Amino acid sequence: MPAPNPPRPHTETLANGLRVTLRHAPDLKRAAAALRVGVGSHDVPLAWPGMAHFLEHLLFLGTERFPAGQGLMAYVQGHGGQVNARTSERTTDYFFELPPQAFAGGLERLSDMLAHPRMNPDDQQREREVLQAEFVAWSQDAAAQQHLALFDGLSEHHPLRGFHAGNRDSLPIEQPRFQQALKDFYQGFYQAGQMTLSLVGPQPLEELKALAQAFADALPQGKAVPQQAPAPLMDVSESSYQQVNERRLDLLFALEALPDSSPEALAFLCHWLNSAKPGGLLAGLRNRGWIDSLKAASLYQFTGQALLHVAFTLKNTVSPSAIREQLLDWLGFFARQDLSGLHNEYATLLQRQQHVSGAMHLARLDSEQHEAGLSEQGVTALNTILQQIGAVDNFSGPWQLPTPNPFLRSQAEAPNAGLIRGQTSAHRGLRTFAQDRSRVRRERSPMQFSHALPDNTAEGAVYVRWRLEATPAKHLQSNLENNLQPLKEEAHQAGVDVAFSASGNEWLLKMTGLQEPMPTVLEHVLKALANPDVSGVQNEPAPIAIRQLLKALPGHCLEHTASSDDLLQLRSTARWDGLATGLSPQTQAAMGLALSRIPGTPDNQLTPPSSIQGQHLWSAIDTGSSEHALLLFCPTASTDIADDAAWRLLAHLCQTPFYQRLRVDLQLGYAVFSALRQMHGQTGLLFGVQSPSVAPLDLLQHIEQFLNALPGTLGGIDDEHFVTARQALADQLSIETLPTAQAVELLWQGKLAGHSSDYLVQLPAAILKMDRPALIAAAHRLIQAEGGWRCLSSGPCPGAPWQAAK
Repeated sequence: MPAPNPPRPHTETLANGLRVTLRHAPDLKRAAAALRVGVGSHDVPLAWPGMAHFLEHLLFLGTERFPAGQGLMAYVQGHGGQVNARTSERTTDYFFELPPQAFAGGLERLSDMLAHPRMNPDDQQREREVLQAEFVAWSQDAAAQQHLALFDGLSEHHPLRGFHAGNRDSLPIEQPRFQQALKDFYQGFYQAGQMTLSLVGPQPLEELKALAQAFADALPQGKAVPQQAPAPLMDVSESSYQQVNERRLDLLFALEALPDSSPEALAFLCHWLNSAKPGGLLAGLRNRGWIDSLKAASLYQFTGQALLHVAFTLKNTVSPSAIREQLLDWLGFFARQDLSGLHNEYATLLQRQQHVSGAMHLARLDSEQHEAGLSEQGVTALNTILQQIGAVDNFSGPWQLPTPNPFLRSQAEAPNAGLIRGQTSAHRGLRTFAQDRSRVRRERSPMQFSHALPDNTAEGAVYVRWRLEATPAKHLQSNLENNLQPLKEEAHQAGVDVAFSASGNEWLLKMTGLQEPMPTVLEHVLKALANPDVSGVQNEPAPIAIRQLLKALPGHCLEHTASSDDLLQLRSTARWDGLATGLSPQTQAAMGLALSRIPGTPDNQLTPPSSIQGQHLWSAIDTGSSEHALLLFCPTASTDIADDAAWRLLAHLCQTPFYQRLRVDLQLGYAVFSALRQMHGQTGLLFGVQSPSVAPLDLLQHIEQFLNALPGTLGGIDDEHFVTARQALADQLSIETLPTAQAVELLWQGKLAGHSSDYLVQLPAAILKMDRPALIAAAHRLIQAEGGWRCLSSGPCPGAPWQAAK
């Protein structure tokens, strides 16, 4: 079923100056708000670098009406939503996503924190220390410093060359001059005329209008404040420069006096520059053996200025000027082609992506107010950009335009799987013996077709798991992931997200999104996995320490097996099973051929999740970072649905106080979180901290102290708050409100844990049955490690009761 074109959002400016965009999206199960303030790090007084980012942090620290424990972050977390903020060069963005019934409460808190921040000295002191910790981590992060160095070729007078992170030295909160500047900055920019509010949700348009008006009424009235235009990007007559490091070439193009539609034109150009299709620049340079990868992106755009970055990962010793010549040659070819086919495909893929995007992504798109494609003005802007870059007139390369994305084509409908020859829809309730035998085969099939999600919507999901006799060698897994990358990108453009991951001796393929292209996507993925290209693997910068631990955790939750790099052997001896849901009978029928070609032996016999009951297992991981990081994973003692419900309610009630204690009160680090996680069917509480100065063992002791106090904390919660929190958690897990991707992940984890097919019905009911004594008893089982404790850390294993994991 093809995806319909998403409607354009309604836009208007309210009486107090607030600009609003409103999008009614009836198929969404969540609502989202994105507030863009027209001020960023380049707009602060030169004497106080980091002030914009500092103010963004301060606004989250609570107001008189909504203290920190009742503010936006706690409220959104309590309702299972998402919340974040970002300070950019010229904008500051605040955004959150919530179930529709809780959305008005989120908007109320956002408007209050914007209009009535406390900003008292104690709050400022604590938050400056957080920025100092972020600054230290940023200073030591190779990827961040590499990105900063890209601006070295620009004019020293341009703000991109300046320092904007904020630290103890640049934020002298004790000085009255600083406090006055902070107040002036806030009052000048944080008013309605400088803001754009974007709301997206299933609510009717009139309801969204009323929510936007209530939000606007809480803000001070104002007019748009002009932001000062920056100096030219470069001082010299040249408009580009390059940087050459070992195995890396960065080409940067400074563009000036661009028309208003240049952002959409740059996005269009970068999309096709990044294409790996035969005949393109990336494929051509790879065929010459010059590069491994290419990535084009716009690093900066404001008032007609833009900085285009084209990064090459080099394969061999090659002249940078030769690569630059090939780039300009391809741009010259591109500038002289009939691009109408590419225009249509680009517009189609943007429409597909909007159709499967969540509420928050749509709200953020609307706040940026970009066109969904390339308009006539965008074509003009593209020509201006190509001229400024210096696309050559006499191109010579054997270039060709990319072939169409096969997944963007509408598929012919398959025969209705529910009917056989001679039947009509009038016979739908009648079955033959052959159909009954077919149904029995499907029920015994390793691919479980779940009816938990309706099959009459545009979206669906397919999961396939392979259990291998050995753990694949690291380079083998990297080769497979690298081989799938172009295909994953094309599938994503068509509205299907493909993820392929390895944990220990298991491979997992996930496909979620529009169901119509899924059979074709699955067929291509399986073909790519059966015939991998074992060419060079791209070396990516190592992520921060806590992210490395998070990536390693799922593999450590499986039993250890020997390593193997024999792909043929691994594939032939693998056992596979899977789950599909939300698929129409037509899609299921169309998927039959691909399912019959899955490598390995079909196996519908589940193995229970591995248990570490009563054990304290420690895995030391070298993160290559000077910072300390620690994860503590505490599984349930059983797979019983009551334990699952208890651990979820514990996680729900722990999230805000854990953050408050370790992040705000103790100032241990900036990456502090607690959450419920499910891995390989195992439900557990996960606690994580990254700290620049506190050692892992000390971090663990702080977590243990928090857990030891948990029974008392639970006993001190008033009855109304307990009942409200329990109901909010149950509502989050309702099949009516869960987004498709989250619902499918829960169904998959429930299948791995051995739960029945109505897991999503049983789980909310079990949560609502959970009373306070039962929850406190569960907290004691958690403290006593009845289900075991598993710790991943950047530090070595301490003494008893901890033992090194195998």
